Amino acid sequence: MNAFTSTSPTSLETAVVPPAVVDCDVVVVGAGPGGATAAAWLARAGRDVVLLEKETFPRDKVCGDGLTPRVVQELLLLGLHDEAHGRVDGWSTSTGLRIHGGDTVMELPWPELDDWPDWGAACTRAQFDHTLAKLAVSDGATLYEGVTVDDLTWRDPVARDRVDGVTWRTADGETGVVRAPIVIASDGASSKLGIKAGLHRRDDRPLAVAARTYYRSSRADDDHISSFLDLTDGDGNLLSGYGWIFPLDDGSLNVGLGLLDTSKDFRGTNYRKLLAAWATGMADEWETTPDNQFGGVGSGPIPMGFNRTPIHRTGLLLVGDSAGMVNPFNGEGISYAMEAARLAAEVADEALARKSTAVLDRYDRELRRRWGGYYTLGKVFTHLVGSPTVMDVLTTYGMPVEPLMQWVLKTMAHLTDSRPSDVNDVIINTMQNVAPAA
Repeated sequence: MNAFTSTSPTSLETAVVPPAVVDCDVVVVGAGPGGATAAAWLARAGRDVVLLEKETFPRDKVCGDGLTPRVVQELLLLGLHDEAHGRVDGWSTSTGLRIHGGDTVMELPWPELDDWPDWGAACTRAQFDHTLAKLAVSDGATLYEGVTVDDLTWRDPVARDRVDGVTWRTADGETGVVRAPIVIASDGASSKLGIKAGLHRRDDRPLAVAARTYYRSSRADDDHISSFLDLTDGDGNLLSGYGWIFPLDDGSLNVGLGLLDTSKDFRGTNYRKLLAAWATGMADEWETTPDNQFGGVGSGPIPMGFNRTPIHRTGLLLVGDSAGMVNPFNGEGISYAMEAARLAAEVADEALARKSTAVLDRYDRELRRRWGGYYTLGKVFTHLVGSPTVMDVLTTYGMPVEPLMQWVLKTMAHLTDSRPSDVNDVIINTMQNVAPAA
């Protein structure tokens, strides 16, 4: 039975407190894009799935709010066609990417491919996550909000050989347990459950810090998202990072920037001051003045390239930021979280059908096959652009060459056909196939 009485995918009622003991097929921790997507697919497969979220919807998340064609693909597969096409209030679409670097500004359309849509989208994370959570509920998942998960439970507490659920608490001090043979952790970059299972963050994988805020602007009707490769500090020094401007449907811009940990400026930077100075410097063109700013500045870490491995252990599957499923080339993680969630639901359903959790190992193997080589290339990229000199050469001499930038767009956005006819796709696919898996 659902925790909500939901008459449509657009309405959620206040969550009730879970019973002290709940039994289900799969418990999903974290109702962000990865967790909600996993819960939706599991519910559609007829599984009894419980979804636990520590906050209450709608809630905000620090993010660029831009959705690549890879995300649009997952939305279409979930049946969210109106949202994916920008036909719902709060949702918009983009026709391509505008790249700013050096003295060059170049508009590149999203590539036309057989495997991926040729448009992107944008939606605030508050609305995006809420939409996916409502969809999971309408599909039959049981969602409890305001529930913090503290720990894993084990079939044998001494041997800790298999997980069999999680413990939880509320702000009012109520506690309980959800018992399930499979646990999907979509609990963010800090991933308490990953740590409880002995999976700690790997220092050899890329990490970034991002900051973003919002501005009201007449430029919010722009049909391109913008990326700025020549990010500078207040003294005009080039930094190893990039900035972005993503137009939103409500007449505002999501404006943000991120720096890689390969940069010498990574730890000593005041990201809020840097963002304010950078945005003010573009005010004449984008109207990013202090008077137009609203909502404050949010910042947070971006773990990249599978920064926790393995991503399955003892019946626990890591999804999204909990496993560092973020593209090192561009800092995008929503599509990877949603794609991994779909696979997690598939292997969990198969494991339950066969009554064997050995099937769950396929989750780790398959995602490494899909993205491992690409993430390795991304790691190399982060070290290259960690040098301001390399960034200066790339923006000065690479930016004006449109064929090169089309190749760069496909590479950084991870958009190629699996059976390519385009030489760019052949080159990119070959590179990621021969690179050792991350």
